[in-house]
Amino acid sequence: MASSFEAAPGDPTTQREGFEARVSAIATLGEPVRRALYGYVVAQQSAVTRDEAAHGADVAHHVAKFHLDKLVDDGLLETGFGRPPGRSGPGAGRPAKLYRRASRELEVSLPERRYDVAGALLARAVTDAERDSVPVREAIVSAARDTGQSLGADARARVGPRPSRKALTSAAREVLAELGYEPRPSATGMDLANCPFHALAEAYTELMCGMNLELITGLVAGLEHPGLEACLDPAPGRCCVRLRNVPRRAATKAVPGE
Repeated sequence: MASSFEAAPGDPTTQREGFEARVSAIATLGEPVRRALYGYVVAQQSAVTRDEAAHGADVAHHVAKFHLDKLVDDGLLETGFGRPPGRSGPGAGRPAKLYRRASRELEVSLPERRYDVAGALLARAVTDAERDSVPVREAIVSAARDTGQSLGADARARVGPRPSRKALTSAAREVLAELGYEPRPSATGMDLANCPFHALAEAYTELMCGMNLELITGLVAGLEHPGLEACLDPAPGRCCVRLRNVPRRAATKAVPGE
């Protein structure tokens, strides 16, 4: 059956939705009828019509329509149009609306974990190590530092050409929050209340703490923030890395516009 589908908003491989949006989308499955319809649709080998979904979930057609459209609105299903097998030509009627699982990926963890980030960094490091014949640990350092620097440079571009230290600190905090670190201001800088790689850090402490340090060091470098410095400072209940304030007289680069 030929069909065409609407593109899902965003690219789950390159961006991650905010916590509230992810929780809201998953919470929609708390409604039993909606959950049954979703379960039926994703269990099929191909996209299904509204009638098929209603029959599969044993609900009335108008009930299925309401809940299927809600699942589409919340980004859990995608819609398209097509004709059933064997029906084609002028007498086949209008194409039917079809439903299938959306390409959007959703994950919620409390506290926030970002094993996708760790996996991407480690996969890149192994690939680079094999290609360049360098030790894997050295490749991890490079991959984490480069990734952090890229994130910092993107954040720097968003705050304008002459940002203040306050604006740069706010940008750093925003990126760290998106990564799941739960940044908290402190008297001497910024504590990171959560390790997004917690289980890995417990099992491979030296490796993962080093990767954390390089990632955040790269972030600060990409931001060109002279007032913050990443350092290892492990303590119970928080990330092994923290950001400390650098006195103005010790900063090696002044920030324009201050």
